[in-house]
Amino acid sequence: MTIKEAQEAVDQWVKTYGVRYFSELTNLAVLTEEVGELARVMARKYGEQSFKPGEQENMGEEMADVLWVLLCLANQTGVDLTEELRKSIDKKTNRDKTRHISNPKLK
Repeated sequence: MTIKEAQEAVDQWVKTYGVRYFSELTNLAVLTEEVGELARVMARKYGEQSFKPGEQENMGEEMADVLWVLLCLANQTGVDLTEELRKSIDKKTNRDKTRHISNPKLK
């Protein structure tokens, strides 16, 4: 699935099952919540915290939840994430093409 197809699939789901999009501010709050849930899993798997009894390692599910809400926000605000990602990659390439390679901290 391409990013464009993912945006279209989320839009179709919202229009079919979700009644309507939540407001942009509500979705921003939901995105923050979902990032927090991903952070909790990361802290338990890679950090010093441990999983609580019965807690599952569901990192992929949490990442997908973050992506879902981000796709909703893109749809609501008319952002073509495919194009914006291309521009971001170009920007980072031009700005950082030697920065990380020459960083002795990364060797």
